[in-house]
Amino acid sequence: MPKKILLSLLLITSFFVTKAQDNNASALNIKQIMQGDNFIGHLPSNVHWAEHGNTIYFDWNPNHAFSDSLYAFNTNTKDIKKVSFDATLELPSSRGTFNSNKSKKIYSKHGDVFLMDIPSEKITQITNTQAYESQPHFTSNEKQIAYIQNNNLYTWDIDSGVTEQITNFTSKKDKEDKRSEKDEWLYQDQLDLFDVLKTRKAKQDQQDLLNDKADLKKPLPIYTDGKSISNLQISPNGKYVTYLTVKRKKNKGTITPHYVTESGYTEDQNTRSKVGDTPDTYELQVYDIANRKTYPVILDNLEGLDYIPEYTKEYPDKDYINDNRIGYISGPIWNTDGSKAILNINANDYKDRWIVLLNAEDGTITNLNNQHNEAWIAGPGIGGYGSGELGWMPDQKSIWFQSEATGYSHLYSLNISSKKAKALTSGDFEIYDPFISNDKKHWYFTANKNHPGDRQFYSMPINGGKLKQLTYIAGGNAVTLSPDETQMAILYSYSNKPTELFLKANPLFSKTDTKATQITNSTTEDFNAYPWRAPEMITFTAADGAEVHARLYNPDAKVKNKAAVIFVHGAGYLQNAHQWWSVYYREYMFHNLLVDNGYTVLDIDYRGSAGYGSAWRTGIYRHMGGKDLSDQVDGAAYLVKELGIDKEKVGIYGGSYGGFITLMGMFNEPETFAAGAAIRSVGDWAAYNHGYTARILNTPVTDSLAYRKSSPIYFADGLKGDLLILHGMVDDNVHFQDMVRVSQRLIELGKTNWEMAVYPVERHGFVEPSSWTDEYNRIFKLFNKSLLQIKD
Repeated sequence: MPKKILLSLLLITSFFVTKAQDNNASALNIKQIMQGDNFIGHLPSNVHWAEHGNTIYFDWNPNHAFSDSLYAFNTNTKDIKKVSFDATLELPSSRGTFNSNKSKKIYSKHGDVFLMDIPSEKITQITNTQAYESQPHFTSNEKQIAYIQNNNLYTWDIDSGVTEQITNFTSKKDKEDKRSEKDEWLYQDQLDLFDVLKTRKAKQDQQDLLNDKADLKKPLPIYTDGKSISNLQISPNGKYVTYLTVKRKKNKGTITPHYVTESGYTEDQNTRSKVGDTPDTYELQVYDIANRKTYPVILDNLEGLDYIPEYTKEYPDKDYINDNRIGYISGPIWNTDGSKAILNINANDYKDRWIVLLNAEDGTITNLNNQHNEAWIAGPGIGGYGSGELGWMPDQKSIWFQSEATGYSHLYSLNISSKKAKALTSGDFEIYDPFISNDKKHWYFTANKNHPGDRQFYSMPINGGKLKQLTYIAGGNAVTLSPDETQMAILYSYSNKPTELFLKANPLFSKTDTKATQITNSTTEDFNAYPWRAPEMITFTAADGAEVHARLYNPDAKVKNKAAVIFVHGAGYLQNAHQWWSVYYREYMFHNLLVDNGYTVLDIDYRGSAGYGSAWRTGIYRHMGGKDLSDQVDGAAYLVKELGIDKEKVGIYGGSYGGFITLMGMFNEPETFAAGAAIRSVGDWAAYNHGYTARILNTPVTDSLAYRKSSPIYFADGLKGDLLILHGMVDDNVHFQDMVRVSQRLIELGKTNWEMAVYPVERHGFVEPSSWTDEYNRIFKLFNKSLLQIKD
């Protein structure tokens, strides 16, 4: 046989052997797509404008360098240039605070404070120290700048350049030795007997008096009593300093061992505690500078402060004790002249949010708004995991905030005198990131008004009214306005189009509504060579009548194999059935590979997901693995009934919360799911962190029933299908211990239809392409073997 023919046959044989080994009928391969940004392209991010509005800065990496760099787009010349490292160091920070007419900007950078005069672009460095200065803000009617250094507050006078220390926090107060009654008598007797002692004491008393007068010019010593200090700020009029004292509770932490280390020894990492922490004690204090006195803000009259949760009725023999429900206190947020301030207060059981008016003169408060949820307070702009959106209306007589009062997060105003609230927006959609325009006449915000999975940018009159849509292309539109608001820098993406930077004139300032112009082109040739699918946006009806949103990937009829894979997104409160580029971009590409191989893929925004209002968000309260799991089961039923999927060929997979649901599905719904891949999964909610878990399930001590019915480890005996567990060994979020415990439970139950792959150098979010590749090769083989009976 001729050598050329033999060589050709060998190459063809090698090709088919390779294809048979990975059983992949796609033009994509797993190693390729698991390279992440190196395959897709490094996308633009962190957009901000120069203060004069002729330059857009953004992070980008079009040349596949080691890391992203700062780039600048000139709106006049249309040129894009990489900003040098030295030039980047000299640029003003993208964050900062402006004075009322936006002629000055203060910011901190590299631990120092700077003042920028906007018209002249002159930058004055206020501090240049080894210490770290931060949180600059205007005070004394914008004549001074306050900042924090070494946990104390300082001011810098703009005209004189004088720096003054305002606070003096100290850990302990020196104790004065008090004489006993006997010693006091002897002391006084000595003074009566000896003139020299009497004269010396008189001189010392005079010196002490002079010292006391001198001390009046120094900051008042404020004793912390072992408490930490945070949220330190001074009022705009310079009269009051407010600060939060925090008494930290000692809660036992956990340890994550690292086995693959540079030292060659096993090294322990101290990590978080577990749910059920004793809450910290928060108190807001006021320092009256002129009168040199401090006093606490009294919160005893908060509405509903003595609330006892409804779930406690299921434990009639157990006393419920929560002596101090006050959690984190945000603010104060002062009005323009510093005469009034509002506070945002969260309950430590997460079921209340209070907005109150602070009387700084005496530390009393007036209740303005109480948001309560039997499950937990959260939602866009409401502050379930932060302080929430809150501010003063232009009339300075009202405040604005967001609330789920109607079931969706909307924008409200409230008159502080009448305490009457007014809904500024309404409807079955959510408001995101609202802010007031420069002229104080209207709002800007993002909303999913057209469809839960489509986010557009809007404006609206300041007191409510008709919404004007300013972006139009379906998908995700993250807008950053120019300083004069005439232009919009848009990070836009669609479900099959990665994020790029666009520029568009703001229709509010333009006679004609111009089309957005694309500035960046980030995707690689290899990525562009494949015809990426835009998944179909669908809804199906759950067993309880709810309409569930999902993304459907449907294969061509000629390759359809009647097998389906359901993907479960992580985080719980996250949205993935949307029309923009997903944070799960590797999974998105994997789904395209699955569809090429004949699989149908369904990606569900189950109960607990973001974007659908309060009832959907809290649909998992006290039972994770309840409706969030039944939505997956109902999705599988939809695939069988409507798309001809074989009910014996349905698999499920996901990471983190998605891994948890996968375990619950494999253990509790074995007739629905023939195979499952559980990635970085929670196996027992009692082992997860407090801030996330206690919101949804309360605590193991107070609500053990919720933890029992929500934790996969208690249902492991239900496993029938093929289970693949994958976990990073140095995961400091969902600890590897979780899956070690689940594996021990499966061993004791005599289960043999499961495997576990561990990744010694990976945390919760994998970073090594080799780990991603190994992980998804195993998942692909699992589905091929278990659903299609394709052997390696």
